[in-house]
Order: sequence, then C-alpha cells, then structure tokens
Amino acid sequence: MGKDYYKILGLSKGASEEEIKKAYRKQALKYHPDKNKDPGAEDRFKEIAEAYDVLSDPKKREVFDKYGEEGLKGTPGGGGGSSCPNGNYSYTFHGDPHAVFSEFFGGRNPFDSFFGRTDDDMETDDPFAGFGGFGGMGGMGGMGGMGGMGGFPRSAPGRRENIPKKQDPPITRELPVSLEEVFNGCTKKMKISHKRLGPDGRSVRNEDKILTIQVKKGWKEGTKITFPKEGDETPSNIPADIVFVLKDKSHPVFRREGSDVVYTAKISLREALCGCSVNIPTVDNRTIPLTFTDIIRPGTKRRITSEGLPLPKSPDQRGDLIVDFDIRFPERLTASTREMLERVLPA
Repeated sequence: MGKDYYKILGLSKGASEEEIKKAYRKQALKYHPDKNKDPGAEDRFKEIAEAYDVLSDPKKREVFDKYGEEGLKGTPGGGGGSSCPNGNYSYTFHGDPHAVFSEFFGGRNPFDSFFGRTDDDMETDDPFAGFGGFGGMGGMGGMGGMGGMGGFPRSAPGRRENIPKKQDPPITRELPVSLEEVFNGCTKKMKISHKRLGPDGRSVRNEDKILTIQVKKGWKEGTKITFPKEGDETPSNIPADIVFVLKDKSHPVFRREGSDVVYTAKISLREALCGCSVNIPTVDNRTIPLTFTDIIRPGTKRRITSEGLPLPKSPDQRGDLIVDFDIRFPERLTASTREMLERVLPA
C-alpha cells in the first residue's frame, strides 16, 4: 500500500486548500532538521514536503485521490497506465524539501535561528562561514571549496507549471577585505556549487563554478559585486543573484574613514607639553617623521595629505593620513613634582 499524503499531514481526504497549507506549515516548522535534531526528522521533513507538493496541486491531487500513490507515480500494481486521467500519468517528487519550504514562506525565515550566519566573527577569508557549507577562501588569488548551496533560498521543482517563474531573492554575503587589499587592489576567487537543470528541463544536477572577484583600489565598505543568476536553478524558478558586499577587516594600526586612514600616536604628557618627534607609519609600509613644538592638546589632529587610500573613482589620487593623539597622563606624582608644577603651570 502506498503513502497516504493526507495522513502524513494529519488531514482528512476532503481537506480544503487552506487546511492543507496550515497543516504543511505546522508540520514543516516542527520537523525542519535545522530545528528538530531528533533521528528521522529529516526524512519526516522530506515526506511532509512531498505530501504538500501533491495535495497543493489540483491535478496531482485528483490523480492521487482516485488511484493512490501507485497510480500517481505509475508504478506496477497501481492505478497507473492508460486507466489514469491524461494517459500514462507518472509523478516523481523531484523537489528538495528545503526548496518547498523556501517557496512556501516566500524566501523569508519563519524563525530567526534558521539559515544565515551563525558566527559573530567574520574576520576570516571565508565570507560563507556558517552559511550552510557554501564557502570560499579569499586572498590574492585564493580559492576554497564547499559543499552545496546550503541555506540559499531555492524554489521547488515541478510546482504548478501554469504559474510564471519568479526570481529568487538575492543571496547576499559579506566579503571581508584588509586595508592592504583595498590599497593595492586584489583578486578573490570563490568556488561554489549550485543546482542546474539538466537537458530535459526537469532533472537537477549539482555544478561547481569559480566566481572571480576583482576588488579595485580604494573600493569603500558596502561596495556590492553582483553575479547574476548564480543561485540554484529548478524547473520553477529563476536563479537568485549572488551579491558580495565589501566589509572592512579591523586593522591593528589604522582605522579607515572613507578614503582617509587614521593613525593614533601615543605620547606622554611631557611630550604633549614640551614637544616631541613621532614616526608615523603609512599604509604602504613607509615611515614619515613629524616634529611637534607646539602644545598638543586633547583632540589635536594632524593631516598628512595624499597618504591615505586611493579614491574609488580616481585611483591615481589618494585620501589623507590623519594623525590623532592618545596622551598618557602619569599615574602618580611626587610631592616635589606636584609643588613644582603648581609653580610653573598657569592657573
């Protein structure tokens, strides 16, 4: 005896379309393997998706109601064959249960813990860390590997052919870059695996592809690089665009402000009052000596022109290097020093 799709969803045979939707929603949320870690949850999740795939389609449901699973799938001993409506009807669940889930919820996440990044620290060359296995390795010409598209939104194959195809929402991930990579420009390569339709237009296969990202000199944080239609492809969807968004890595020496870079020079209170010389590092590993004879007050800044990052639209020009100061005050003073300062410092 074949599967009873109504029983799988906890429904009676005369269930309405709205009841079918409510039952699928309840069961899918309960057994989604990203939430339910019990043994068998993933198989149950797939079974629920197949049941919804059949019962939500009037034509498939009509055949199932008359001939059962065997007749629907045209298996020997069932009601398939010439006795079925429309001749030799043969149904196969080609869909990915995650795709059915994504299509049902319109690409939205029904609970916050599903999909998306789980790590808080993106200071890594893998912009797909924690994203369902889709990964890559950055750096100059660096390349990494990965599994499947993981948490990428997908649409279920074989769903209601009379509905026009819609493009899946863009897949957006951060692309961490260092200050040096922005200064010099660099090439990053990401190896992805996405689903592609076979020659028959229905079967789906996994296909590896390398995406090459040319990070140009001076690109600002938030710059987007789009690879059109590189998401998963199924019979019922238009693949999503993959969008990388530049994210500045923290730097041990400098802080970025647009095309300017900021260096904080640490000096003593004596140096701030009496003058000092400070060696200022640059992004391209040079040193610029600066001598200060005036009093350096808290909040004082010095600007060294054209020592910052290349301008995005004019990479032959550069922003500035801004020097601010961290003035270290003494933790304690001797009585004699205190008396001397009281005599010489203005009130």
